[in-house]
Amino acid sequence: MVEKFEFEEGGRTYTCHVEKQKGSLTDGWWWFVVTGDGHRYAPFQSARDDTQNSVRHRIHTYHTDLLARRAAPPQARNQWARRGKDGAPAPAPAPAPPQAQAQAQAKK
Repeated sequence: MVEKFEFEEGGRTYTCHVEKQKGSLTDGWWWFVVTGDGHRYAPFQSARDDTQNSVRHRIHTYHTDLLARRAAPPQARNQWARRGKDGAPAPAPAPAPPQAQAQAQAKK
């Protein structure tokens, strides 16, 4: 298993390493930092069969997708909780059945 490496892609340098979970001898996560980004990420658990190429591909794909999601306009969210509270007119009542209409006409 690969422990630590760097690679360059798209003008950015990715520094990757495995960090073990506290209290675990075997479970670890791939952490990476990217030049120009103040965050560090741990998107994947490490595996015995990880290679530098497989981890590189997964990390680059993850980061590219992350940047695309950040750049996309926000999606409208479901507004069910606000329905009817904004002063919108109430829905029109359902029409009366034909028998009730005939009885109402007869009473007049």
